Amino acid sequence: MAGRNQGCQDRWYQMAQKRLPVLRWLPRYSLQWLQFDIIAGLTVGLTVVPQALAYAEVAGLPMQYGLYSSFVGCFIYCLLGTAKDVTLGPTAIMSLLVSSYAFHDPAYAILLTFLSGCIQLVMGLLHLGFLLDFISYPVIRGFTSAAAVTIGFNQVKALLGLRNVPQQFFLQVYYTFSKIGETRAGDAILGLICLTMLIGLHQMKNHIPRVYQMERLSVRIGRLIVWVTATARNALVVLFASLVAYSFQVTGSQPFTLTGTIPQGLPPFQSPPFSKVTANETVHFGEMVQAMGTGLAVVPLMGLLETVAIAKAFASQNNYQIDPDQELLAMGFTNLFGSFVSSYPVTGSFGRTAVNAQTGVCSPAGGLITAALAAVIICAVAPMFDARIFCTLWQVKRLDLVPLCVTFLLCFWEMQYGIMAGVLVSAILLLYPIARPKIKVSEHEMILLQPASGLHFPAIEFLRDTVHKQALSESPVRTVILDCTHVNNIDYTVVKGLSDLLQEFRCKRTSLIFINVQAHVLQVLLAADLEGFYNFSNLEDAERSCEEELHRAREALFDGSDSILPTSGIIQ
Repeated sequence: MAGRNQGCQDRWYQMAQKRLPVLRWLPRYSLQWLQFDIIAGLTVGLTVVPQALAYAEVAGLPMQYGLYSSFVGCFIYCLLGTAKDVTLGPTAIMSLLVSSYAFHDPAYAILLTFLSGCIQLVMGLLHLGFLLDFISYPVIRGFTSAAAVTIGFNQVKALLGLRNVPQQFFLQVYYTFSKIGETRAGDAILGLICLTMLIGLHQMKNHIPRVYQMERLSVRIGRLIVWVTATARNALVVLFASLVAYSFQVTGSQPFTLTGTIPQGLPPFQSPPFSKVTANETVHFGEMVQAMGTGLAVVPLMGLLETVAIAKAFASQNNYQIDPDQELLAMGFTNLFGSFVSSYPVTGSFGRTAVNAQTGVCSPAGGLITAALAAVIICAVAPMFDARIFCTLWQVKRLDLVPLCVTFLLCFWEMQYGIMAGVLVSAILLLYPIARPKIKVSEHEMILLQPASGLHFPAIEFLRDTVHKQALSESPVRTVILDCTHVNNIDYTVVKGLSDLLQEFRCKRTSLIFINVQAHVLQVLLAADLEGFYNFSNLEDAERSCEEELHRAREALFDGSDSILPTSGIIQ
């Protein structure tokens, strides 16, 4: 009884660990992890504030809504997330989508957050995370490489202090170069100084000698100070830039672009608006949903695609695994609870996740000067551009370059189009071998056809065309032996197609013979009661039967009777 109770408790604990990933890493949490997480959390915290303000403007919402959207994800994802590097919050992609579907209205944006969270929760509870497994590695690398270029170049305008530059990448490139003469000297100088400091500190960290216990205490302390300084470089650079800007502010001059002021205080905790009262009328829930239209599908799905693509990229880079179903639940709960604190839809942030990973975060607990922030983000995303993947795929499998290049190029147009197109191309490449399976053709006295994989409904027309080309369209018509050694699956459309083929062979007074059919496939074929179907356990028996059948046919021809063929059967 005690052993049974212990086993039951273990199963419950494993189930709790699956749904609350915090229970996996919290028992082994250490002071060393806390040190890294504090540094990463401080850095990302200093990074997210001006980003949130800017993204709220992109979404067409008052700037405080960017901040309201920034803090809920940290608490929810810490408990439910499976990727230690990912930080949830407002992003450029999601802000653009919100701008399109929320009509620059906070009420629509908050309701969109609530409904997106509900949809994501339902997908998680139904274990639909497997659908995200169709995001192939080339798509992920194409997305991350394009995102690195897009985000990095997006910071150039901030680095130079340029204004009124569009968000679309190609227009951004054009306007950045056309407005180069409007560069603000203060922003450019401070940004380049911060960029130089970040690169120098990063190189310093890579060349710190290993600390040994036998070394003097002063040497070990000195190396520790250098290591802490280099590891916390992002936070230190932002603080440095803030102090510089503050010193100019005190003296009455300000050569830098600042984030400005926003309303103070926390957002009120209240239910999302299920209706909207205007000066002339009340817009009811159904009307609001109808107005948002396809946004109710696009926003939650794009949020999941972006988050899981980012999580997979950093999980691959840092050697750990994620659970797509759990990521669905984490995203769903984050958006659901976020709608009660006036958040607009959030997703995984590529830039802040890169900063998090580069700073050395150890657990999900790690989760303001424009020019300084630009320098931090440029240094964070630079390692994510993987130029070697193009050469690697060229050497390994060139066909995989297609989804990589499609994703990479279209992400410069719109990130969501790049991801969707990459997934679509990957799906086509995945389905093509199913629709056009390799069929080995051997010619003896009879035609031997051997499919290299299972037969599914897209493949039946290809199989019929192959049979017609090799046997039925030839003169004289030849017997075909279909070797099903590698056919481990079959569906009704294929069964119907095989029935039609058997009918065509009977009309031509020749045979289509099956050999080596696996037991579960044979069960399906026998259940269909195909007229003229008979199976042999090996090629020799099939050839011998064909010779006997040919002999009987010749005898029948001489005595004027019909050839006697078995209707169906199995010959072992």
